[in-house]
Amino acid sequence: MTNKPTKFTEAEALRFHAAGRPGKLEITPTKPVATQRDLSLAYSPGVAVPVLKIAEDPDTAYDYTTKGNLVAVISNGTAILGLGNLGAQASKPVMEGKAVLFKRFADVDSIDLEVDTEDIDEFVNCVKLLGPSFGGINLEDIGAPACFIIEQRLRELMDIPVFHDDQHGTAIISAAGLMNALHLTGRSLKDTKMVAIGAGAACIACVELIKAMGMPHENVIMVDRTGVIYTGREEGMNQWKSAHAVNTDARTLEEAMVGADVVLGLAAKGAVTKEMVASMNARPIVFAMSNPDPEITPEEVREVRSDAIIATGRSDYPNQVNNVLGFPYIFRGALDVRARTINEEMKIAAAKAIAELAREEVPDEVAAAYGGTRPHFGPEYIIPAPFDPRLIKAVPMAVAKAAMDTGVARKPIEDLEAYGQELSARLDPTASTLSLILEDLQRRPKKRVVFAEAEEDKVLRAAISFKNNGYGIPVLVGYEAPIREKLREMGVEDEGIEIVNAANSPNKDAYVDLLYKRLNRRGFLLRDIQRYVNRDRNVFSACMVATGDADAMVTGLTRQYWRALKNIKRVIDPLPGKLAFGLSVMVTKSRTVFIADSTVNDRPTGEQLATIAEMSADFVRRMGHEPRVAFLSFSNFGNPPSDKTESVREAVHILDERDVNFEYDGEMQADVALNKDLMSLYPFMRLTAPANILIMPALHSANISYKLLAEIGGGKVVGPMLLGLSKSVQIARMTSTTSDLVNMAALAASAAHMLEADEAAEDNGE
Repeated sequence: MTNKPTKFTEAEALRFHAAGRPGKLEITPTKPVATQRDLSLAYSPGVAVPVLKIAEDPDTAYDYTTKGNLVAVISNGTAILGLGNLGAQASKPVMEGKAVLFKRFADVDSIDLEVDTEDIDEFVNCVKLLGPSFGGINLEDIGAPACFIIEQRLRELMDIPVFHDDQHGTAIISAAGLMNALHLTGRSLKDTKMVAIGAGAACIACVELIKAMGMPHENVIMVDRTGVIYTGREEGMNQWKSAHAVNTDARTLEEAMVGADVVLGLAAKGAVTKEMVASMNARPIVFAMSNPDPEITPEEVREVRSDAIIATGRSDYPNQVNNVLGFPYIFRGALDVRARTINEEMKIAAAKAIAELAREEVPDEVAAAYGGTRPHFGPEYIIPAPFDPRLIKAVPMAVAKAAMDTGVARKPIEDLEAYGQELSARLDPTASTLSLILEDLQRRPKKRVVFAEAEEDKVLRAAISFKNNGYGIPVLVGYEAPIREKLREMGVEDEGIEIVNAANSPNKDAYVDLLYKRLNRRGFLLRDIQRYVNRDRNVFSACMVATGDADAMVTGLTRQYWRALKNIKRVIDPLPGKLAFGLSVMVTKSRTVFIADSTVNDRPTGEQLATIAEMSADFVRRMGHEPRVAFLSFSNFGNPPSDKTESVREAVHILDERDVNFEYDGEMQADVALNKDLMSLYPFMRLTAPANILIMPALHSANISYKLLAEIGGGKVVGPMLLGLSKSVQIARMTSTTSDLVNMAALAASAAHMLEADEAAEDNGE
């Protein structure tokens, strides 16, 4: 694996955090506050009623306030992300980010609190007094050994979960990976010899959890900067290190590594050498988890031990030990049973659930996001992907059950199966699937993606971000001098960045020949074609993709959608038997809705609408949803009657004849398609739940709908994605942000992989 970790410029990072409303969080009311009556209920006098109830019974705070789904992320900034002690204020961006992860992965509301003190007593007292506000406390980026004392005292003083993620999050994920690595190598915890490097908060927590799971104390040698922590050592010791001292003749890391089965690295870059790995037992297990640079790289390990199982803390290698696999879901389960604490049994349950998930067959939605490549349990897949949508169900259920079994749950769950279904419904799979696509691109061979408008600042920034994130190879179309100048202004190294245009392309004549053969019987003269190739960057870029000089393209920022599409379709045809169309994705907190056709076909026939529905259903299933199609109109099943809805009714009849494998019905109004109560007025309706694919009767209605939702809908619009072409092309909206353009380019690269896989399958007769 040769990918580099995600990179970006300082300016890009600052722009991300400062753009629009500064920071990454906001507070949004969950109850209506539009009228005077609403305000009276939300505040005075209505608020007095729950106040009195909570005064009578403090536990009812979970029923009437946000407490039951609210976690405080708290730091004093003494150990920020490996940057050191930079103070409480400087830790705020990190703590905000942690709060975002809680919401993104487990629908846990979170607020960051930066406590400006290094005095342990002051810190503990502050957090303790804030306890009534929250359902749980996540401690973060607090230096050792203070973090040990703070967590222990708060756990004793508070009756809500207190969890120092830097310790236990890493411990839980590494324990899950270790369980699977031991399984693959035929070892048991009782017979395994391990070396743990670092002796800091995370390392000690890892060792303690692994010992709690069954590894004998004497089987673990812990090493810090001074050397092996052995019985009787006095230099550089404290009570937490002393607890892991063992009787051994080894005094150095080199000596400790001889004959070891496992090395657990939480130290620093280069701490482990190839010679050390070579001295380990057969089929060694190497967890090099220091970030951003591991103790030893997988490439270095492979040079001396081809039989090793390797995990790191980085996303660009297999088996990433990523805390986001743990803490959001652990708190989710703990909050849902109103746990008093997070005990060892709950941590072990989480580790086992994560380990078992990696052994299960990967579901279609995860495989689809990986471009059809289905990961299988083995040396390069011992830990699930961080964006695996099954985590939201598997881990909280295990944690909640362990909390109930050990008596720390105040509100036991009676129906665990129903709880599992509720967990799955908390998060929409679309966001996870998009994230999986991005993660997959980092691991795949890189596709060449043409950015057709590279002289635009946003496009240029997007291309650089696309490259730095390891999603693919950007090819910039534009005049070289101004692009190079802008790259220098951005502080970007421009070596290796390809810039092309009609003036410097050696393949220009081939593009002219290609296009002339396609268009010479459509009234185009040779000079017309030459002008197109020379002057229209979309035509030039599409020719690059059509001839294989590039794999995909993204455009749209400087041209109206229809104009860009018209020229691209002059170069690239739809797939055989398919139809080019636009699919817009509206992602909100509660649901994702796909809208088609929002960009291409003006007034589709019934046959075209049926084809659009089939292709949309196939795509939506790949995104992790069970497709339910509603053909929309201004009437419900012929009421009021109109010949304008004939094509919609015809599409339903055509699908009846095709015997498709998804739910569909129509024609119906949008509110009937999306509102379960209104659906009940039509007991004959075929849809078993609200629709998630809306097939519009005409281009104008689809386009108006998705743009209206994009501006005032309270969610995020992805796309419109262009589907059905024989080559991978995406046309972004003219109002796209840099992030939008990166996503569109990534979708284009992913689609190129899928088209390639489909062609290979067709060639093999599959």
